Amino acid sequence: MTLEEGQPVPDFSAPATGDTTLTLSELRGRQVVVYFYPKASTPGCTTEGGDFRDRKADFDAANTVIVGVSRDGLRAQENFKAKQDFNFTLVSDKDESVCRLFDVIKLKKLYGKEHLGIERSTFLIDRDGKLAQAWRGVKVPGHVDEVLAAAQALNAA
Repeated sequence: MTLEEGQPVPDFSAPATGDTTLTLSELRGRQVVVYFYPKASTPGCTTEGGDFRDRKADFDAANTVIVGVSRDGLRAQENFKAKQDFNFTLVSDKDESVCRLFDVIKLKKLYGKEHLGIERSTFLIDRDGKLAQAWRGVKVPGHVDEVLAAAQALNAA
């Protein structure tokens, strides 16, 4: 099942940084950016997270919460968040339940070998919990600015 724009996003709960559990339905009334990245503390994921960190005040002004998700364990997520001074929640999705909900586990090739991994993807969920916009196969440069523009436009609507 692939989520379509305009559809309600099914509720989920997952372990998150700060010894918390993130539950999507608890964020109703605010827009939510859920971005999926392949692996904590790798170059592209560090750059992407840093871009979200650096624009967080702008996302806050647009009534938008940022949530990063990968299959890394909670300890790796905590270390990544602390080392990069991320000012938003990271979710540990070791069982891939959130990844599968958003259909981001894809067959990838690395050094000629195939494996299942996270396709870098971002989802903007509106105040009512419906999918407003999806970006799949994301390239990091300029991506956060594009997501921010969409969040600002949605918030103004």
